Amino acid sequence: MPEGRIVKALSGFYYVDDGNRVYQCRARGLFKKKGAKVNPLVGDWVVYDPTSETEGYVMEVGERTSELVRPPISNVDQAVLVFSMVEPAFTSFLLDKFLVHTENAGIDSVIVLSKADKASESDVEAIVRKYEAIGYRVIPTSTKQERGIDSVREVLRDRISVFAGQSGVGKSSLINALFPGTSLQTGDISQKLGRGRHTTRHVELIPLEGGGYVADTPGFSSLEFIGIDELDLAEAFRDFAALSSECKFRGCLHVSEPSCAVQSALEEGKIDLERYEHYKQFREELKEYQRRNKPW
Repeated sequence: MPEGRIVKALSGFYYVDDGNRVYQCRARGLFKKKGAKVNPLVGDWVVYDPTSETEGYVMEVGERTSELVRPPISNVDQAVLVFSMVEPAFTSFLLDKFLVHTENAGIDSVIVLSKADKASESDVEAIVRKYEAIGYRVIPTSTKQERGIDSVREVLRDRISVFAGQSGVGKSSLINALFPGTSLQTGDISQKLGRGRHTTRHVELIPLEGGGYVADTPGFSSLEFIGIDELDLAEAFRDFAALSSECKFRGCLHVSEPSCAVQSALEEGKIDLERYEHYKQFREELKEYQRRNKPW
């Protein structure tokens, strides 16, 4: 039977793109992975049984390389995290929180700095150096100067990407620059397909010229630490995870344990102090979330 990717899920139907056409499918039977029931998600690679030239049934769901809960989507290759330099001011606290969620989901992140023309070059470069040192791609952009637009377009090529970031950072202007001829609202790629703004609560993959998809989603609806424990949080800091094998104790949380490689690196100035302070704040948020959501 043929295979394809689910590019939209709506009202019990799954729209499967086989590269030539899109089939409107229903799911047949229950799907299980590692003994657990799974529901098909946008992004899933599936086996389907066509019953006509336009319809069919989803028969099997393939293995997932990544999975997000909010928005519900699988096999995303990367998150494009858009943060402005000004109006609103850049916030590393919120960026680090987004990075925790993408790292925990197994998704790579590209950091896009919008409105770079409105900030000093030294401020822009400081952020670029900080996050590139951790291992992230950082692209300063300016839609007015057309700065960085080609670089962002290139990182989208042949990949499944989801846009995220704080409101008011210029995501709509960036997307309009990336996809000329569209009239998009913030976080809303749907105008490309002629859909109304108020009908975009579902997730959809929009194919890109030159290959790849951009996920049209309502965005990350929650940044609470759902399904994350203390060790997950520590491992979601890429700069900490790179040193954890040098810690004396396995499962070190880098707080008060003896012979902690992260603590040593912090004292030597090899780890950014602000990032570590954010980690401690996130630990407190995680504890508070766990207290509020005890199973009894």
